[in-house]
Amino acid sequence: MVPVSPAFDASAPRHALPGTHPLWDEALVLVNRDLAVTLPDQEPLRLLAVPEYDGGEGENVYVALANGEWHGNFLDPESADDPVRALMAVVDAAQETVTELLWQAWPLCGEHDLGMHPYLTDGPPSWWCAGGRVPRDAAHVRAAVGALDALDRPHRPNRKRRRRP
Repeated sequence: MVPVSPAFDASAPRHALPGTHPLWDEALVLVNRDLAVTLPDQEPLRLLAVPEYDGGEGENVYVALANGEWHGNFLDPESADDPVRALMAVVDAAQETVTELLWQAWPLCGEHDLGMHPYLTDGPPSWWCAGGRVPRDAAHVRAAVGALDALDRPHRPNRKRRRRP
């Protein structure tokens, strides 16, 4: 018997074909835009299709590193038909994969150097920061998902630091 190549083995995980999951593909484009800005040495994330473990006809889709590794739960199939739910599902899965497999918080707030979390606002889903340790560094929405590249931190050369007594 000739062994089956994993590339042709229907029971093996494989990269999902573009267009198979259109809203998840669109969401992943936004997430990868933020990944490229915050972790420029990291290759883009991919959707990975994994056959159901019980041998059924279906498959589960995960957000994986370019090498095919993933961590966490598969994308909720019910999120595949709603743009906002699709984006939130992909953001959650991407963050889980990146954080657990690279052993680092992602993405970080440029102001507070803290890990941010996806947050559903009145506008588009966004990255939310819990803020700093002092009251004047309140929690805030940093940017919409996919828009971290648009942030421009103002340069304030004459800014004086306050000294605490």
